[in-house]
Amino acid sequence: MSAATSDTGAEISGHANFEGVRYAQCWEDADILLEGLDIQPGDTCLSVASAGDNTLALLTKAPGRVIALDLSLAQLHCLALRVAAYTVLDHPELLELIGSRSSARRSELYLRCRRALSAEARSFWDARPDAVRDGIGSAGKFERYFALFRRFVLPLLVPRTTLAALYAQPTREGRERIYLERFETWRWKALFRAFFSKAVLGRLGRDPSFFRYTSGSPGEHLLRRARHALVELEPGDNPYLAWILNGEHGSGVYGHALPLALRAEHFGTIRDNLAQLEYSQTSLEAKLGELGPNSVDRFNLSDIFEYMSPDNSDALLGKLAEVGRPGGRLAYWNLLAERRRPESLAHALRPLTAEAERLFGQDKAFFYGAFVLEEVVGGRP
Repeated sequence: MSAATSDTGAEISGHANFEGVRYAQCWEDADILLEGLDIQPGDTCLSVASAGDNTLALLTKAPGRVIALDLSLAQLHCLALRVAAYTVLDHPELLELIGSRSSARRSELYLRCRRALSAEARSFWDARPDAVRDGIGSAGKFERYFALFRRFVLPLLVPRTTLAALYAQPTREGRERIYLERFETWRWKALFRAFFSKAVLGRLGRDPSFFRYTSGSPGEHLLRRARHALVELEPGDNPYLAWILNGEHGSGVYGHALPLALRAEHFGTIRDNLAQLEYSQTSLEAKLGELGPNSVDRFNLSDIFEYMSPDNSDALLGKLAEVGRPGGRLAYWNLLAERRRPESLAHALRPLTAEAERLFGQDKAFFYGAFVLEEVVGGRP
């Protein structure tokens, strides 16, 4: 999820507050993102920064250039601290600083990273010692919302022994049996729908303005998707689910899975390719105008269209197609607002529907409604 947007009508910047950290982690599955984008060595990638994890994940594919942007300076400070951590720390220390693993020395680790930060980023994180102490992956409004769920709601829904039993089941059939017997209760459904309603989610988790163009109940949608994550997918392999349930990227019964950018096998590659990364506080449209036609191969767009009107979404997709090179790819998620290439852009973008649906079936960041892949065709109608 992201705070970035285009200039089209200043839709988000005119309604949402960007002063604090909204997302201290990227809540999109980088595994399906990278497979869908199919980045080739030397490619130019444009990425919505958000907290930085998935932007850094792009570096594992040896692109020639990764251009990250966000309207929120706070989100860019999240990316900047991660860049400093990859530069200064070793891999276990990075996991401690993020909060993926327990630690009593995060303040010390931050002080080592601090020297590699700009004055503005240092000032931002110096003013947030509690966020550093608790793990910078917990610093966002969205993560605090999940912490409330974990502390106050989850114990009322299902005991930890039941979660442990479900995690211990090696088969889908076994997980489905436990889910039907112990989760499919009136309490689970009622409290889940209430906590993830538009009113509560808008107040405590996201921003109320982010629901302007959505339809349906987020609680009902997330209830269905939670079942998918707990039954259809392997819970122990899911770092996003582990954080929601346990506040870390897996420990004990929750496994030890990590998001792609935090895995040990990618740490050195990301560190080695940091020179290919650039980032700035700007709008997507402004950056597209700066880059010009046929200049970008791959686009990581998070879920930016969720917050935009259909007309503005279509207009932005047209501009993205102009800047994209033929054969390039766009990847983005839908949550509750349906956004895809309109027929008016059939000459410029080709949906990769079968591939996107296959990858969506594997999506460990399970709460989205769709994963969208589109290929730049080029040309004019």
